[in-house]
Amino acid sequence: MTATRSRWLLCRRRRPGAASRLYCFPHSGGAAGEYVRWSDALPGTEVWGVQPPGRGGRLAEPAFDSMAALVEAVVGEAAFEPPYTLFGHSLGALVAYETALLLRERGLPAPERLILSAYGSPYLHRPGEPVHELGDTALMEAVERAYGPLPDAVREDAELRSLVLGGLRADLAIVATYRPAPAVPLDIPITVVGGADDAESPERLVAWHGLTTGPFDLRLFPGGHFYFRERSDELMRFLAERA
Repeated sequence: MTATRSRWLLCRRRRPGAASRLYCFPHSGGAAGEYVRWSDALPGTEVWGVQPPGRGGRLAEPAFDSMAALVEAVVGEAAFEPPYTLFGHSLGALVAYETALLLRERGLPAPERLILSAYGSPYLHRPGEPVHELGDTALMEAVERAYGPLPDAVREDAELRSLVLGGLRADLAIVATYRPAPAVPLDIPITVVGGADDAESPERLVAWHGLTTGPFDLRLFPGGHFYFRERSDELMRFLAERA
């Protein structure tokens, strides 16, 4: 059974005695459900998925299309319970980083660690083509070229397709318009993970090391952008040592 703590946080297994909590930010078009399943493989950790509007059980809600507005809402609504670690995959890595910066600015409890997956340093961020401005058919084709086929239900159900593409379009708008402000480095450990065959180069991943005065480590797993779907056991063992 999935528990909630505000609309923003989902948890599959509450563990009041857990030594730590892991809060996971989803990728573009992703939802918390993919990440809360990790609780089965992390028995010592209480795993939460961050669920912004426009996905999962909040699919019908308008999605945020700017980083600043999204992070402001996350910090205002999510109420992370320490001790905790933030994990983010792809777009989620950028959101996790910006969340840590805003938490520091507000004087709120900081994460013990950031674990950032499959996205290079935001200060090397290269906004790509404005994919979010494409029509539905062209957008689906672009997404499938990059990440693989969309579910048949999305293709066959016009109403569902409209909702899914609306949230995805908003996420892609965040990526296209994001411009990180200069920031003082964090003072917490940063761990970066990624797929060895992903388009995101190791050089861009390792550049995160300049954004903290704390420890830094990088681990590449076999696979592409969604390496953790193929190498779940390996990633879970790695996270168990750090989350």
